[in-house]
Amino acid sequence: MIVENTGLDGLQSDLAYLDEAAEKVGFVRWQWEYYRATYDFKIEYNNSDYYLRINTRAVEGKLERPDTVLAIEAVYMGRATFPHGLEYESEIPAMVMKTANHKLTELKELLEA
Repeated sequence: MIVENTGLDGLQSDLAYLDEAAEKVGFVRWQWEYYRATYDFKIEYNNSDYYLRINTRAVEGKLERPDTVLAIEAVYMGRATFPHGLEYESEIPAMVMKTANHKLTELKELLEA
């Protein structure tokens, strides 16, 4: 599920600050390559794991440098499936969405400061 109206789409930050801000809120930079990275936040609810994922792309430089500028492209959420992967079509429980929206607001405030 794509999370709409987060206010994060298009925001830019250098890699070092985005890593710091994301970690402060509880996100982990998970998948990454030279020109893109995802930041994940795990939410456990009712014996299921949900992941709030922020997709970014380098607009200046490569991810091997802390001064690389990243732009946030999309925010989405999925339910973890066995043995690995995310399923994006499931309905997200209201409590999970509440937690997700809170974390996104926290991150947005740090990136706009």
